[in-house]
Amino acid sequence: MPRFRKKPVIVEAYQWFKNGDHPQDDCYPITSDEGTSFWSEGKIVRYYRTPDGDGDRLCEHCGIRMHNHGWIDTLEGGHIVCPGDYVITGIVGEMYPCKLSVFAQTYEPVDTVIIEN
Repeated sequence: MPRFRKKPVIVEAYQWFKNGDHPQDDCYPITSDEGTSFWSEGKIVRYYRTPDGDGDRLCEHCGIRMHNHGWIDTLEGGHIVCPGDYVITGIVGEMYPCKLSVFAQTYEPVDTVIIEN
């Protein structure tokens, strides 16, 4: 059976814990009519919400309340972002979440950027 090795690729990745953690989220402060202040939704990782889900239920992956999760649109559709997940920018600019355990086994830090053709 033929076997293949994945080519080494350098990616950008940011660990996400809460709204606004991704540097491209571009959040800004908002004040409600009642005077309550909060941050706008992120442009990359948005607030998790679903019409049929309860924000107080616990996530089946990490055990944290769903209200504390994010949502990101990927090439395969939308995905939940758990606090502590990495958000990776892929080789064609696509963004997707990656669990910390998978990230730690798959990626290692690089000191310099290597440009290959």
